Amino acid sequence: MENHMINMSDDKEELGKVEISPEVIEVIAGLAATEVEGVATMRGNFAAGVAERLGRKSTHGKGVKVDLGEEGIIVDAFIVTNYGVSIPDVCRKIQENIYQTLQNMTAIQLKEVNVHVVGVQFEQKNEAELQKKEQG
Repeated sequence: MENHMINMSDDKEELGKVEISPEVIEVIAGLAATEVEGVATMRGNFAAGVAERLGRKSTHGKGVKVDLGEEGIIVDAFIVTNYGVSIPDVCRKIQENIYQTLQNMTAIQLKEVNVHVVGVQFEQKNEAELQKKEQG
């Protein structure tokens, strides 16, 4: 995904061409994923984290990877869910929201939207209450 740009039109337009950076897709997909109820945070995968530390990848789309393959665009989202939610339901909503948001904002057709659940976050309030009960 180095410096590739996505052409929005193959036709020569009178006003010029429009290109969208993969980083823009990452940001839009990340925001679309976090809008879904049940998503606690986005979290990058290990390989992306190493690449960021080596200066090869920006942190704008943290938790989202975009692959510009010959067969189409694939989005991978790495999320942490809230404890107690239906993970399959949350993941399906994330897939739908990313697909729909990118379609509406950019007219880009995605080949796949893959969701990777990398953690579960417990509510801070419940943890504090449990500690109080255990102590007293």
